[in-house]
Amino acid sequence: MNQTFPHGVRRFSDLEWDLRLDLAAAYRLIALHGMDDAIFTHISVRVPAEEPTFLINPYGRMFEEITASSLVKINVRGELIDDDGAKVNPAGFDIHSAIHMGCPDAHCVVHTHTTAGMAVAALKEGLLPLNQMALHFHERIASYSFDTIHFNDHEKKRLIETIGDAKALIMENHGLLTCGHTIASAFHRMFYLEKACQVQVAALSMGRPIVVPSAKACADGAALFERLDQQPVSMWQAFRRKLDREQPDYAS
Repeated sequence: MNQTFPHGVRRFSDLEWDLRLDLAAAYRLIALHGMDDAIFTHISVRVPAEEPTFLINPYGRMFEEITASSLVKINVRGELIDDDGAKVNPAGFDIHSAIHMGCPDAHCVVHTHTTAGMAVAALKEGLLPLNQMALHFHERIASYSFDTIHFNDHEKKRLIETIGDAKALIMENHGLLTCGHTIASAFHRMFYLEKACQVQVAALSMGRPIVVPSAKACADGAALFERLDQQPVSMWQAFRRKLDREQPDYAS
């Protein structure tokens, strides 16, 4: 249903409103699961249009405050399309814009700075195949070295080349990133990547020998989860129902 506002003026198309609902839900769920970083980091989604446009959080709001109507629309440079007084963080969108424009299937990009994610990103070996959640990413995750904080055109090109066909990225000494054709798929990947990092941090903290599955078990698990990864709808719908019960204002 098209959204209407005072005097019957249509503000968002049906398609954009559906994206806004899913994106606001993703922000709330990232906060609900402790993956937010105050007012920093972003989740962005591309809005189908002749010119590239994206939805993102207004700078200064906590993830738990995001609503569908409060999201802002920006261009590939991070500039507001509709100037309604909101603020955006163009520097924070640099990583997202590079991936959106350089990876055709990356309609949604999720970036986090969690403690577990940054801890694993500081390890030379990166993510280890220690559990089923980690097998979601076995030979499907890339690692991007932290060479500079200035995200210029050269760095954007290097980032895209690093990601390649991967659906998840460990940004060394920085954090985690996932992307997907839909908001549901990008969130699904981040949910399990974060869990895998939490398990790894917990396992290594015990100071005991760790058990790593065989190469065959890793390959079989990765193949299974690759198929399941194509259909994250059921989990996403369950999470949306949870928000509908507990935080219905995300849809306002």
